[in-house]
Amino acid sequence: MDLGLKDRVAIVTGSSRGIGKAIAYGLAKEGAKITICARNEDLVKKAAKEIEYLVKTEVLPVKVDLSKKEDIKDMVKATVRKFGRVDILVNNTGGPPSVLFTETSEKNWSEAVNLLLMSVVNCCMEVIPYMKENRWGRIINMTSFAAKQPAERLVLSNTIRAGVLGLTKTLANELAEYGILVNSVCPGWTFTERVMELARSIAEKTGKTSNNVISEWANSIPLRRLAQPEEIANMVVFLASERASYVTGAVIQVDGGFIKSLI
Repeated sequence: MDLGLKDRVAIVTGSSRGIGKAIAYGLAKEGAKITICARNEDLVKKAAKEIEYLVKTEVLPVKVDLSKKEDIKDMVKATVRKFGRVDILVNNTGGPPSVLFTETSEKNWSEAVNLLLMSVVNCCMEVIPYMKENRWGRIINMTSFAAKQPAERLVLSNTIRAGVLGLTKTLANELAEYGILVNSVCPGWTFTERVMELARSIAEKTGKTSNNVISEWANSIPLRRLAQPEEIANMVVFLASERASYVTGAVIQVDGGFIKSLI
C-alpha cells in the first residue's frame, strides 16, 4: 500500500532511541524527510546516520531540550530552512520518574508538566502555522496507556498525559477546517531502554528483580508479551499518511489488549 508519504517532511521528537527512533525510521522508509531530536547530541547524530544508511533518505539531527521553548523554535526553524516546510509532527517524550504521590515535590510536578505537556504545546505552536499555510498536516501525540488506565507509581505520567489527550481532542476540532488531523497514540508496555530503566527502579523499591517486574507486566497483557517499538511505530506511520484522511481526534491504544475499558 502506498501511504503517500514520499517527500513529506516530519519532525519526530525524542527520537534518538526507543519508540521515537522506530517512528522516525518507519516514516523514512515511506520516503519522508525527517528531523529527529534529543538532548544527547552524540546519540541523535548516531541515530540519524543509522537511518540514513538504512533508508537512503535525508535526516536532520538536532540537539533539543524539549522543556526549553527556544530549543523547540530553533528546531522548527532549522527544519524549514533545510526542507522548506513541516507536514508531520510526532510529539514523543520520555517519561518522568517512578514515584508515589507522597514522594513527589513541586519541582517534580513542574518538570513533568514542562516535559510532557508544555513540550507538546510549544511544538504545536511552532508547526501549525506552516501546516495551515499548506492546508495539510498531521500531528500525532504519543502518550501512554497510563493516560487511560493509571499505572502504579506513575502518578506524574498518569495525570499529565491525560491532559495531552484533552489537548489532542481540542486541536482536532479547531484545526480540521485546515486539513490538519490530530490524534493520540497510547503505547502499552514496550521493550525500550526507558521501560527497562523503569523496571529496575520499581524492582529496587519493591525488592523484586527487574525480570519479575517485566514478567508481571507481560502476564497482565492478553498477548502475554511486551510490544516491540516497531509495532507502535506502524500505527503512527499510518496516522501520518494519506490513508488516515478521515481519522482525527482519535485516541488509539497499541497495547496488546492491556487497557480493559470499553472507551
